[in-house]
Amino acid sequence: MYQALYRKWRPQTFDEVCGQEHITSILKYETEHRKFSHAYLFCGSRGTGKTTCAKILAKAVNCEDPIHGSPCNKCAACRSIDAGTATDVLEMDAASNNGVDNIRDIRDEVAYSPSALKYRVYIVDEVHMLSGSAFNALLKTLEEPPAHVVFVLATTELHKLPSTIISRCQRFDFRRISTAVLAERLAYISDREGIEYEAEALRILAKLAQGGMRDAISLLELCAGTRQRLTPALVEESVGSGARESIEQTVCAVAASDFDAIFSSIDTVVRSSRDIAVFWQELISYYRDMLVLKTTANADRYLDLTEHEAQRLRTVAEQFSKETLLYHCRVLDETFYAMQRAGAAKRMLAEMALIKLCDATLDTSADALLSRLSKLENTVASGSAVQSLPKESNAVTDSKREQPILEGATDGKKPKQEHAAEQPQLRLLRGWNEMAEQAAAGDGAVLGFLKIAKAFVSEDGRVFLKFPNEFAMSMIERAGLRDSIRAVIGRTIQRLLSEEELIFDVLEGTESLSDLDSLEV
Repeated sequence: MYQALYRKWRPQTFDEVCGQEHITSILKYETEHRKFSHAYLFCGSRGTGKTTCAKILAKAVNCEDPIHGSPCNKCAACRSIDAGTATDVLEMDAASNNGVDNIRDIRDEVAYSPSALKYRVYIVDEVHMLSGSAFNALLKTLEEPPAHVVFVLATTELHKLPSTIISRCQRFDFRRISTAVLAERLAYISDREGIEYEAEALRILAKLAQGGMRDAISLLELCAGTRQRLTPALVEESVGSGARESIEQTVCAVAASDFDAIFSSIDTVVRSSRDIAVFWQELISYYRDMLVLKTTANADRYLDLTEHEAQRLRTVAEQFSKETLLYHCRVLDETFYAMQRAGAAKRMLAEMALIKLCDATLDTSADALLSRLSKLENTVASGSAVQSLPKESNAVTDSKREQPILEGATDGKKPKQEHAAEQPQLRLLRGWNEMAEQAAAGDGAVLGFLKIAKAFVSEDGRVFLKFPNEFAMSMIERAGLRDSIRAVIGRTIQRLLSEEELIFDVLEGTESLSDLDSLEV
């Protein structure tokens, strides 16, 4: 009968357990010196060795000829436990046996001596699934069991266990296994199973396993089912995972606001029958790597990448600010959560989210505003804001408009008209609608007058709020919102705006707000 690889290659001694040396070294010492505990609690992610270590421990405490704390796997006790015929080693799945009656049966059984082995060992998997009454029934027995009984509790969700249970056990935390250790183990298994492979293909499988040995071996078995040489391309085709290059292309398309490339990347995922949710997880992982690179001095310590991948990541990350990365991560996370309930609409959600990432003005959240503000600050600091505008748009007045626009009046009244050469150059202050909503503080009537105005920033840092008529400006003056407007704009441009630096104005003559739209930054 065929046996799955993860069962065939399950470790039989503590030394064979990979990536958990901080635990196996203690268990070996305790069993070798016969100082083991009456109750153990193994907690950690799936596939990291909890149940495997529990079975090895059950053999070690009952082994007739242990070797440095590990079972010999040759004596009658070890063979019977491996074969599953040892009545003194009971493995129970608490997910399906979580009632108080199941625990009462155990409580009644522990009073009797083992029938064939030295110790009776109870291995309770997914112990967090026990009911409250079942935990209560277990408490006393777990605290003071008979000398011939050992409990091993295993869980992936430690926070669901009562503190009274945790305090009665010797606790071990199983870590996620590193990609290098997983890849080494996969190579070991492949060599003995006659599976041809490329080292990069095994590294990809190890990374996809996310620290779980069982998942890594299962993925290896899936890809090896074709009996072809394992290559990165074969792994991508078999597992449905997108190559890092395709993820990188999608991120670059977002940075360049290349909508054709964005729709093409999603279309490629759909046409290849890959799961969009898997592609999205890899996209989130890529953004996480960029965020680590942007925020830490020792990024290589936290990134599981080759030297070439790390260099490519640095090049792509230079296109984003930290604020933009945080905003993008929030959108990606929200979209992934929505995908869990979307069913067939995953494609549309993915496309909508990527389009939103290209233009932060489509989102009014705080993260989006910070992203837009950081871009504006970088543009102004580099001096490219004015240089990038057409020559005829750099000045507020030109040969097509003889009417002067404004002069630096500081009393809040309509400014005096002077010669066009003396007028300041203005740039449109983006995001005024959001600022107007904050300044209006829920007053709908006032908000309407604020939204028909537009805000501009001069070269000397003054802010001009331009209204289409005197009536609109007077309504804002009467509402006494000048201080509130100054505060909101000040928070946006990140500096204190004085009373003299906020100027209300009314457009006159041929001047119109649309004439200034080309000056957006």
